[in-house]
Amino acid sequence: MEGEKPLPRYKKARTVSATASPATTCPRVRKWCSSTSPATSTPCACIFRPDQETLAALRGSGIGLILGVGGVAAVRGLANSRAAAIVWVHDNVRAYYPDVLIRYIAVGNEVPAGDAGLVVLPAMRNVHAALVAAGLSSSIKVSTAVRMDVFNPRDISLSYATFQPGTTTVRDAGNGLTYTNLFDAMVDAIYAALEKAGAPNVRVVVSETGWPSAGGFTANVENARRYNQAVVDHVRRGTPKRPGVLETYVFAMFNENRKPGDDPTEKHFGLFYPDMQPVYPITFPN
Repeated sequence: MEGEKPLPRYKKARTVSATASPATTCPRVRKWCSSTSPATSTPCACIFRPDQETLAALRGSGIGLILGVGGVAAVRGLANSRAAAIVWVHDNVRAYYPDVLIRYIAVGNEVPAGDAGLVVLPAMRNVHAALVAAGLSSSIKVSTAVRMDVFNPRDISLSYATFQPGTTTVRDAGNGLTYTNLFDAMVDAIYAALEKAGAPNVRVVVSETGWPSAGGFTANVENARRYNQAVVDHVRRGTPKRPGVLETYVFAMFNENRKPGDDPTEKHFGLFYPDMQPVYPITFPN
């Protein structure tokens, strides 16, 4: 990291924060932690699996954290053994909390449907039981990030997806509400599913939302800036179904130039380049 310019100190409200992937960006997250002053900013962050150096860097930072358990293999291990969940909580939560403000444990990130029903819920139960045993369940909540690719991507206009006003209006015949952007429709679909499942009071946190700045069709800097700025401005008001503040995490903090996979857009979701300079200007609320 020698020779890098300092990261700009964006002030972040707890309403809107950013995600980071330990696999490719841990050194940058650690540098970001050290360049962020707790006296002037109380940001939040999300990392997808435990990284001991990153967690150590977060001590005393005032940065709230969503801590992921890792990929499907990690989720499966936690599902198969309550003892493994107890060890995981001891090593990755009790060892750092409350010096590190861990707020949520994310058990799986968009786990494929074939695996989700078999491992996600048992793993969540085991992690929750481990938190209960550790006396932490009232402070740290357990959840998972669900897939949202059931929506048909071909019949959604770019303007509707990027919060452009006065372009597309959709009325939901089921609840009578009117939607002017895709983000609200997706979040309210989750609320509707929770109501149908008999859990209307479960709180929703948007743990990932973003737009790529390169790598594919409609993936450019202006669309990414427009979408992410609109999200930051919008989530303080909530959705048509649930007005009020909606805690939201922008994906992602950094472009991931070494991220594996065949989809080039996955490398370009960051607010910052790998050298920690902004991809585009974005303003967070004070």
